[in-house]
Amino acid sequence: MVKRNLKIYFRDKASVFFSMLSVIIIFALYILFIGDSVNSGLKFLPHPNRLMRAWMLVGMLVGMLASASITTSLGAYGVMISDRENKAIKDFYSSPVSRRQVARGYIVTGFIISIIMSIFTLIFGEIYLGLAGGAVLDIETLLKLFAVIVLSSFASSAIASFIISFLKTNSSYSAASTIVGTLIGFLVGAYIPIGSLPDNVQWLVKYFPCAHPCAHPCAHSAVLYRQLLMKPATKANFANQPASVLKEIREMFGIV
Repeated sequence: MVKRNLKIYFRDKASVFFSMLSVIIIFALYILFIGDSVNSGLKFLPHPNRLMRAWMLVGMLVGMLASASITTSLGAYGVMISDRENKAIKDFYSSPVSRRQVARGYIVTGFIISIIMSIFTLIFGEIYLGLAGGAVLDIETLLKLFAVIVLSSFASSAIASFIISFLKTNSSYSAASTIVGTLIGFLVGAYIPIGSLPDNVQWLVKYFPCAHPCAHPCAHSAVLYRQLLMKPATKANFANQPASVLKEIREMFGIV
């Protein structure tokens, strides 16, 4: 089942592209607009441009990674929706394979695809960071990022499978995917620092995953990504600053 589902997903190039569309949009927006839009209020720091450049580059990579885990796992579940709509799933149920095994095949497929596409996103983002003059990540950080990718992919695939279980047609699936792709950048703090959002929206992102199928795992995985990727920049800028200033900045940029 997993091998079959993987072949079907990667054979449909359009499906792969659209499952990565949110990642592409986040990358394009950072390059064109967002990178220069959050550059005030940090003049008291010894290296404010360095911090903002780190936030821009890291924010782009974090947004791409956090969104990739949910959008690609949702894309993988498109195979299950198609099987439901064309009644192919009834063939599986009539075969000597239990329904639990069939369901497990779809879930594992979503998990594997989420990991594969997130790793691809990380490689692409790391290449861009290097070309843009950002810090090249060391092996230890990369291994920690891989661990977060696995955790984020598992959480995203699990919640996506629950949401997908209520969808029966390709039209409803497409609508759900569109909503996810539209909101994901805001919910992971890719477009706007989480600390700049209204308090009620911050609570929505942190504690109300039912409002959006990916709000909980993606928002928190984004925090883990930022903790790993922004550590050098914050350490260089806040070595001589009061702890309260560091705490405020970490909350503003969604590092905690």
